[in-house]
Amino acid sequence: MGTVSRMKKIKIGLTAFAFAVGLSGVHAQDAKVKIGVLTDMSSVYSDGSGEGSVEAARLAIEDAGDVLGHKVELVKADHQHRADVGAGIARRWYSNEGVDMITDVPNSAVGLAVAAVSNQVHKPAILVGTLSVDLTGAQCGPYTAA
Repeated sequence: MGTVSRMKKIKIGLTAFAFAVGLSGVHAQDAKVKIGVLTDMSSVYSDGSGEGSVEAARLAIEDAGDVLGHKVELVKADHQHRADVGAGIARRWYSNEGVDMITDVPNSAVGLAVAAVSNQVHKPAILVGTLSVDLTGAQCGPYTAA
């Protein structure tokens, strides 16, 4: 998947996220919107995602500007192709570091684990690189899009 395609998906995600934030009204006026790119930085999917996904997210954020008047901050992490690592990062980001949305996740096992965490804490995850049919079937949830 090219950088332009990733940018389009992330822009769609930013739009959906902005809509959700607008409906919820949970952010203070000076709050930041924090987006986490959880990706493969060092293994088999790193060429098709990795730093390219981080750069695509950065460009999409730059292009979109503020989200409903809120600055957007980007964080990144390597899930190391381990579902437990990906779920741990997602839980830490959502619970302790103020991440509002996770995107990318190019690994189905990790994507399913992140989706479970997202659904538990009621925060969105846009799983651009996860291909499991379970995400739109048996494990489909209201806080994930694949």
